[in-house]
Amino acid sequence: MRFNIGAAQLITAQLITVTTPMSFSIDSLDHLVLNVADVEASAAWYARMLGMQRTEFASRTGTRIAMTYGNQKINLRPAAADTLAWFTGREPVPGSADLCFVTTASPAEVKAHWLAQGVEIEAGPVERDGARGKMTSVYCRDPDGNLIEVATYPRG
Repeated sequence: MRFNIGAAQLITAQLITVTTPMSFSIDSLDHLVLNVADVEASAAWYARMLGMQRTEFASRTGTRIAMTYGNQKINLRPAAADTLAWFTGREPVPGSADLCFVTTASPAEVKAHWLAQGVEIEAGPVERDGARGKMTSVYCRDPDGNLIEVATYPRG
């Protein structure tokens, strides 16, 4: 469906109904790529603020840096990297992500750690609805301005 408004043309999204049953399902997220202005600064921040481990791995275009936690990793991609050499999204812009990580630490512990490190708290602790239900979150921003949420689910 299209609407013409002056010189602008708006196209509305249409609901797509899948009539064929899916032959597969997604089990989990393996990794994501985060576009960053400074790989070293970001690696140090994610290690210091979130306790992630820095790892280096070889690729067809050289050594890359990832931050690992649990069974996942975040590949830190220099925003200036060639998009042909490092295949990525259409707009590899630092500061456009909103990420939520889960911890067993209390929100008060997370907030205290960040404050002790000089990190500005954006919000929290506040109650939110997560993938598994109610959770309590604390928010800050990484060096590129990405919104970082650390959430704790109730024990039980």
